[in-house]
Amino acid sequence: KGVVLVPPPCGPPQADDIPGTVRYKTYEVLKEETHNDRTRWEYLPYSMHMAGPREAIQHMLIRKNFGCTHFIIGRDMAGSKSSVTGEDYYGAYDAQDFAKEKGAELGVTPVPSLNLVYTEEEGYVTADEAKEKGLSEKKLSGTKFRQMLRGGEDIPEWFAFKSVVKVLRENV
Repeated sequence: KGVVLVPPPCGPPQADDIPGTVRYKTYEVLKEETHNDRTRWEYLPYSMHMAGPREAIQHMLIRKNFGCTHFIIGRDMAGSKSSVTGEDYYGAYDAQDFAKEKGAELGVTPVPSLNLVYTEEEGYVTADEAKEKGLSEKKLSGTKFRQMLRGGEDIPEWFAFKSVVKVLRENV
């Protein structure tokens, strides 16, 4: 039977992000919320550098050193924006494509994460399915989430567990 390793980075964050020590506390709550005997949590004392596809490769190597054979890689992993134009510097799937290109050489199989969205009609579905069916997507960016959190606004349950929001409110 396979085991899933969840190694969230808990190092110093970007300037406007949630501190690593607080993120650690949210992961402890998530561990309880999603309890599964085949899941292992190992906190990574590492900071995201938002370096795009090359950083995705670095994450694959770090996980390989933990003994992982596969690596789930999300859409726009470690993406960053241009400081001049504010536009995304890398394409949404550049990191996934680069990981697929280098996976065999690195001895790690990249597993592209599906781009899931939340819809009013059917809950969580893939973005392609939502578009195909004309479903109403609900969206909340990380930036907007942090603004709402700091402003004391209600956070939708489809976006985050209440227990995680509670930890964030108590510590941010």
